[in-house]
Amino acid sequence: MTQNPVFIALTTAGCRQACALRDKLGRGQVHGRRGRVDEQDVDLFFDDTAPHLRDCFERGETLVGFCAAGVLIRALAPVLTHKRQDPPVLVAAEDGSAIVPLLGGHHGANTLARELANAGHSTAVMTTASDLRYGIALDDPPTGWTLANPHHYTAFMAQLLAGASLRLAGDCAEQGDWIRQSALPLSPDGALRLTLSEKIQPGSEQNLIFHPHNLTLGVGCARHTPPETLKQLVQETLKAHALSPHALCGVFSHRLKSDEDAVHRLAEALNRPARFYSTEELNAQNARLKNPSERVRTEVGCPSVAEAAALAAGGPEARLIVDKQKNTMATCAIARAPTPQAGASCGRARGRLVVVGLGPGGTTWRTAEVDQVMKQVTDLVGYHLYLDLLGGAGAGKTRHGYALGEEEKRVRAALDLAGGGRAVALVCSGDPGIYAMASLVFELLDREDHPDWRAIDLQVVPGISALQAASARMGAVLGHDFCAISLSDLLTPWAVIEKRLTAAAAGDFVIAFYNPVSNRRWNQLAHAVKILSQHRPADTPVIIGRNLGRAGEQVHSLRLDELTVEQVDMLSIVLIGSSTTRRLAKSDGGCWIYTPRGYAQKMPPDHSS
Repeated sequence: MTQNPVFIALTTAGCRQACALRDKLGRGQVHGRRGRVDEQDVDLFFDDTAPHLRDCFERGETLVGFCAAGVLIRALAPVLTHKRQDPPVLVAAEDGSAIVPLLGGHHGANTLARELANAGHSTAVMTTASDLRYGIALDDPPTGWTLANPHHYTAFMAQLLAGASLRLAGDCAEQGDWIRQSALPLSPDGALRLTLSEKIQPGSEQNLIFHPHNLTLGVGCARHTPPETLKQLVQETLKAHALSPHALCGVFSHRLKSDEDAVHRLAEALNRPARFYSTEELNAQNARLKNPSERVRTEVGCPSVAEAAALAAGGPEARLIVDKQKNTMATCAIARAPTPQAGASCGRARGRLVVVGLGPGGTTWRTAEVDQVMKQVTDLVGYHLYLDLLGGAGAGKTRHGYALGEEEKRVRAALDLAGGGRAVALVCSGDPGIYAMASLVFELLDREDHPDWRAIDLQVVPGISALQAASARMGAVLGHDFCAISLSDLLTPWAVIEKRLTAAAAGDFVIAFYNPVSNRRWNQLAHAVKILSQHRPADTPVIIGRNLGRAGEQVHSLRLDELTVEQVDMLSIVLIGSSTTRRLAKSDGGCWIYTPRGYAQKMPPDHSS
């Protein structure tokens, strides 16, 4: 599993090492301690080290600290749970000379330490006993294998380290070269056993069970099959043939089923990927089928789904070991490949599109959910500036950048990529549903009949909008009813905008003006101010926010009768208060601006006393 580490830098020297490793890996983020690190390539700054470390750790981030080991130990000690649940934690020398896994050695930390050491020409220092003595970690088997009874591992290793020998057993023992190549004390009559098998096996403290991912599960089902119906069929089939679900490498079906909830729920329950094949790819398996069906051919274009998908995933040397099984709404079949398979490399994944909002632009105003989904995508689509704002979060991903004004081009590109099986983020500033690309995504889906687009997994991830940011910087101007109006007439006729301005002014809403001016459009803001002045006092508070959350941020307040077009540019948002919006003086000579909601009316007459 590829990890996206968070490099923690507390000094400038450590930060340089962290940035170099991030860039060589092509993934990960560098988080720097504010005031101690001044590097420009830092992806995120933090103020307090221990709380930030604990927050990252509890989110499951892989941590690499360029600091003293004691910093990590003291910060994380209160939140440690169990070695099988804690994410990997590594400590690196500030000069990059050594990297030591502290937690999760057998769950990714040792592997990452070796990768970082190779990238940085340094030394990975292993402290886990099995790595040191035998050169292998039995609780971290290679890709394509699963340890079925990890709860027995500690007691098993205690006996092994005490001098017991062990032997290989099971119907897949011949596939155990990764064990034979280690320094483990193998013996034909060893007291301990390593059982390698596709079958369901009882494990113990003397017998570790390893299942190779040799089996490919093909499934088919009617549209909107209840997930439990498919799941029950598969469970009964595995049980009837004494096959372990851990020996499956994935769940495979026709591309027509790529948006079928039952298939994806089954894959989640088995903790295996779901992958899909075209009609042509399934038809290539016709000569190997045991139960072809003309009815199925009529419906989907090929005579089999379950058997054909299992064989396609297993490869040309695979053979069916469980032919088609069925119930009222679903079918399944199982093939065996000659070696463990990586299910994620078979067929095509269901495409995924996440429409994300970066907030105003700075990393501190980007939500944790956005950061999380960004780790899961392969492609980024968006306006060039927005992609640049991602910093290290975009490392290692394929960029598809577009110019300002090419909104429909970017959305179509994102839908096409996702429709082709990619995991795509369509990147917007602010909130993706407020004057951004989310609505255009749904508009295109609604007006065009595009089956590949309709089959994708679509998600909208919110961000902090510019109106929220501007209001927060100056207080709480959005404390009561408000609305947002775009002054751009590129997509909305000015007559419609003018009608909305008049209604909002008469309704006494706080108003946020998006797109107040552009290089070719200056008159609308002046006209909007004229309309508002007919309904608002001249001293109505106004906020202008520019470059919110980014370098060069400017936020200032003025009166409605002081607002001119020259004070605003394309990077600005303008908030106009209602008739009840107030100023509150600050001790530094500035002011807060807020709109009361009416709580004063609920207070008892003697509240001030």
